[in-house]
Amino acid sequence: MLSSVQTPRLLRFQSFSLKCLHTHPTTAPPPPHSQILTIRKSLLSREISAVDLAGTFLNRLRNTEPHLKSFLYVSDVVLKEAEEIDRKIAENEELGPLAGVLVGVKDNICTSDMPSTAGSKILENYRPPFDATAVGKMKKCGAIVIGKTNMDEFGMGSTTEGSGYQVTANPWDLSRVPGGSSGGSAAAVSARQCMVSLGSDTGGSVRQPASFCGVVGLKPTYGRVSRYGLVAYASSLDVIGCFGSSVADAGILLHAISGHDKFDATSSKKEVPDFASQFTARDQLDSKPLKGLRVGLIRETIEDGVDPDVISSIRGAASHLEELGCTVTEVSLPSFSLGLPAYYILASSESSSNLSRYDGIRYGKQVFADELNSLYGESRAGGLGSEVKMRILMGTYALSAGYYDAYYKRAQQVRTLVRESFRAALDENDILISPAAPSAAYKIGEKKNDPLSMYAGDIMTVNVNLAGLPALVLPCGFIDSSPVALPVGVQMISAAFEEEKLLKVGHMFEQTLQGCCFIPPLVADELAC
Repeated sequence: MLSSVQTPRLLRFQSFSLKCLHTHPTTAPPPPHSQILTIRKSLLSREISAVDLAGTFLNRLRNTEPHLKSFLYVSDVVLKEAEEIDRKIAENEELGPLAGVLVGVKDNICTSDMPSTAGSKILENYRPPFDATAVGKMKKCGAIVIGKTNMDEFGMGSTTEGSGYQVTANPWDLSRVPGGSSGGSAAAVSARQCMVSLGSDTGGSVRQPASFCGVVGLKPTYGRVSRYGLVAYASSLDVIGCFGSSVADAGILLHAISGHDKFDATSSKKEVPDFASQFTARDQLDSKPLKGLRVGLIRETIEDGVDPDVISSIRGAASHLEELGCTVTEVSLPSFSLGLPAYYILASSESSSNLSRYDGIRYGKQVFADELNSLYGESRAGGLGSEVKMRILMGTYALSAGYYDAYYKRAQQVRTLVRESFRAALDENDILISPAAPSAAYKIGEKKNDPLSMYAGDIMTVNVNLAGLPALVLPCGFIDSSPVALPVGVQMISAAFEEEKLLKVGHMFEQTLQGCCFIPPLVADELAC
């Protein structure tokens, strides 16, 4: 039996530095600011109207979308909804905390007024009769849904190349992937096509794209956000997460969508804290604002198989945390490598059950056939992509009578071991850190025909889903790559329902990070740091 955590080793990372880029060589760029708070202040002071603001983002979206292909659908009522916000301001009516905020929504999250296809041809033109709970909460807070973002079909993929409709590009380098499966949501925030966005995270689908696109990605604790209205992939792993250009924006969005929901029995009744209370301005921070915080660097995430430049960036992030007063130790989770195969068995098994409803009768486009079995088979064969079919077959095989104990039962046992491993590590540390991915963004098409290599890229993130823990990814530096440098993200993990702690640490980290500008070249001329 593997022990949960090996003895930690105190580290000193002063010899490592974060590799950042300066937009203007003579002046260091300012730290990221909250677009949500800045926009609210501008709207209330009437410095700008909601219509003008929406028009600016829509114009940028139209200019960049031919290159990126982040969106599958753009709402045609954005300006109308912005006009309603301006009317409320003119009549001094109360505004919600997200008033005027333009939000992209991943295409597997239901929206009643626009298509929700989960990136699949089998659901082409499907319009749900209701909003997902998370979407409904955002709208009540005044948010404007600007459109539905591209994704790997049913969330099965790590590049967004698996979409049934189009391939999304990375705003930092249009020849590279944005990550997946929430690549459209990450790319849209990175290119400032919207202010924030919603994604879903089953095994890293918010955090890996956040790293690839140089934005903040927040995966909440399982149960913190209702899954009602999220198209199911693997129900025991799926969560709705948030993207933002700053930690503050991700935290504000999470607060808006969190809380118990009577339509989701797995949603938690725990009180939702005021995450915004953790956001302190840089000029109000002490010299050691995180003094006493214990940080564990997961040893297995900085070993062979990880890009040396990524390891250097993570060690640089650890050094920065030490400068803020943290005590950083190296911890070992011996069960870490077991999480990847266990995840793919469990996720594929659950997906084989969840996706059985797409048969052309209950849900999905129907193909005409003379008899029932042909109708089922031809509807699914024509509507589902190759990656989805492969995972359904894998899951069905793992659940079959002769192999259940050998695969599914064993994977559940590994899941318990992973949970215990994290519990023991977090008993000794306040947070754990690791890379969000073994490499920076790779070329479009590079791994499409090598699924095992693509799956291996999820090793940094899947264990967090197996354990049901929250995790925050934020950009921490760059690695050199021709023709441009590519962003790298550090992943911070905490105990369940401790998002408040992650947001506090992440906010202080980004506010004190010197010389980094995470605005991609695609929009750098318009949006200088």
